[in-house]
Amino acid sequence: MEGPLNVAGDALTIGFIGLGNMGGGMAANLAKAGHVVRAFDPDAAALARAGAQGCEPVASAQATVAGADAVVTMLPNGAIVAQVLAESVIDHAPADALLLDCSTIDVATARSIAGQAAEAGHAMVDAPVSGGIAAANAGTLTFMVGGSDQAFARAQPILAAMGKAVIHAGAAGAGQAAKICNNMILGATMVATCEAFALADRLGLDLQTFYDIASKASGQSWSMTSYCPVPGVGPQSPADNGYQGGFATALMLKDLNLALAAAADAGATVPMGARAQELYTAFAENGHGGVDFSAIIRTFEGA
Repeated sequence: MEGPLNVAGDALTIGFIGLGNMGGGMAANLAKAGHVVRAFDPDAAALARAGAQGCEPVASAQATVAGADAVVTMLPNGAIVAQVLAESVIDHAPADALLLDCSTIDVATARSIAGQAAEAGHAMVDAPVSGGIAAANAGTLTFMVGGSDQAFARAQPILAAMGKAVIHAGAAGAGQAAKICNNMILGATMVATCEAFALADRLGLDLQTFYDIASKASGQSWSMTSYCPVPGVGPQSPADNGYQGGFATALMLKDLNLALAAAADAGATVPMGARAQELYTAFAENGHGGVDFSAIIRTFEGA
């Protein structure tokens, strides 16, 4: 059922499952906001870090959700989300607990688990994020939320404790749809940005000068002005740290694969997204899956 839980300012008991690179910072920010955060991850080191950041480590996913007002999941893929919700959340959390899945998964799975949750009496939102590890730690994520108006109203104050923007995208699955469409844009524009800087270099342009021009001209994009793939050019980015941290190539490829699968299901033509998928697949297969996705500039530099 969808009750009046989560009035802004309420301190809640929140179960948090999944304390990886993103989830750890998110759970810590909920604790900083004054919520009681009962956290679980199968990785002992991640669980210990959460405990040091104000969360209450719990020994199992089922124990995490017992007595919770809300349950947040941040997990690697749709199959794991579906399994955790089926085995440890839906039938174990209180009947009026709000479920928030912040993982990035396929639209069909998001809609399916929302239906299963509703059958058990739970309101649920899919609320994937944009912003990466730094934003997760800083509490400046953007959440794209799918679910009913009532579920969104309950989820909004919880998500706001972890982010700078919480946007209702529509019904169940709409958050996931918005996320994969957004990241298809990001993947394609980063490729275009990288090949343009590589070409500018080959044509003898000073790259800082080219940045100064293009960042104020019609070629401007977030990939350039907020996340420039060239070391020493533009604001600080993973390029200035050997392409470490940030948003891993493997994760960008995951999102592009989700976008292309959704496009196939919808009968949509996405040639730029498809080409970005091909390039990131090759880059990951060449051993670069763990570096930031902007490192794909190496493909065009010949490195």
